[in-house]
Amino acid sequence: MNSPEIKQFIKENSSLFWYIKESDKENISHETLVEFILNYGDLSAVKKLFELMGIENVSKIFYRQTHKEGIAAKRINYFPLVLNFFDLYFKRHVPSSYSK
Repeated sequence: MNSPEIKQFIKENSSLFWYIKESDKENISHETLVEFILNYGDLSAVKKLFELMGIENVSKIFYRQTHKEGIAAKRINYFPLVLNFFDLYFKRHVPSSYSK
């Protein structure tokens, strides 16, 4: 269940979640929220996401979504430039998220 602040943030960025029914948007997962804000959001949306969820938490979600191991690795849904940028960004600003 999302906090009222996160629900408001989702509502403010509602157009980014075009494929989700309006009635279901406020209940999207944190994983979906992180992926869509980092992929499609502007700078102010990314900053607000960091404020609401914490940069460490966002970094951990991003890392789990993008660093799959093994042959049966899941598909990564981030754009290549976004993936590279935030990979470098989080490694520099939240290095503890990348340690195993």
